[in-house]
Amino acid sequence: MMQRRHLLQAVAASWALPALAQAWPSRPIKLVVPFPGGSSPDIIARAIAEPLAASLGQPVVIDNRPGAGGNIGTGAVAKAEPDGYTLLFTIQGPLVTAPLLSSKLAYDPVKELQPIGLVATSPNVLVVDPKLGAQTLADFVRIAKERKGQLNYGSVGNGSAAHLAMESFKQRAGIDLVHVPYQGFPQVVNAILAGQVQAGFMVPGIAMGQVRAGKLKALGVTSMGRVGSLPELPTLAESGYAGFEAISWQAMLAPARTPAPIVQRLSTELVRIIKSDEVRGKMLSQYFSAAASTPDALAALMKSERGRWGQMIKAAGVVAE
Repeated sequence: MMQRRHLLQAVAASWALPALAQAWPSRPIKLVVPFPGGSSPDIIARAIAEPLAASLGQPVVIDNRPGAGGNIGTGAVAKAEPDGYTLLFTIQGPLVTAPLLSSKLAYDPVKELQPIGLVATSPNVLVVDPKLGAQTLADFVRIAKERKGQLNYGSVGNGSAAHLAMESFKQRAGIDLVHVPYQGFPQVVNAILAGQVQAGFMVPGIAMGQVRAGKLKALGVTSMGRVGSLPELPTLAESGYAGFEAISWQAMLAPARTPAPIVQRLSTELVRIIKSDEVRGKMLSQYFSAAASTPDALAALMKSERGRWGQMIKAAGVVAE
């Protein structure tokens, strides 16, 4: 009798899941972006939110929750109800490197978050204050060695791709720069313009407007090959640092235990939206490439990235701040 009751419960649950997916969503969905408005994740999330709302028939409201390199907003989603009404749009830092750097992280991205899909990828660009006088990457390295420990660089937080890219480059180039974390890339740009920091890695969509205006100097990109939209910028790999690569990516996730039919519907809609010409165009305007994936593929990417960045963190001696 006990086995039969368990079987009936399982069958009833399997019938309930499709019904749940059909009823969902019946109210607005909150898409948490753990970075400030105007940041790269915020811009890409908004490009996704409007067509997603149209597909689902309910508003998708952006909820910016910056702080701690994205860990605060990410942790909030990890602890949210797994009902499909609270979703996460973030970069890889809070998902991959934050757990590698802190044993006291308030959430576990593997156990408490359900991948929905990869959305976009972009190389990072190294920008510096033009007042440094560095015209090339070699110039920047020379100046940094001459002013050992006197130059600062900004990132969007400890464990972010921008932070780890610079720490890796410091180790490769043999230079000493002081890390200054900020809530988002716009704040890093403002800090360079104000002379508070002298350099930083960031996604091109945030930097290139100021570069075109002559307020920042771009020295190179972190992809293995040159970027089609930035052909004038050499890669760090071709500038004397063979194999150097640091790609930023953005993805959508939900709290763990979100019903599978809801995850699948979100995945299906997300892939369709990312493949649309309109959204691809918006991403390209920010120097991002559309990169749709399945939930399983995103989970595999997170796992492989943890292994890769874990080795880099150890090699570069990066520690939590």
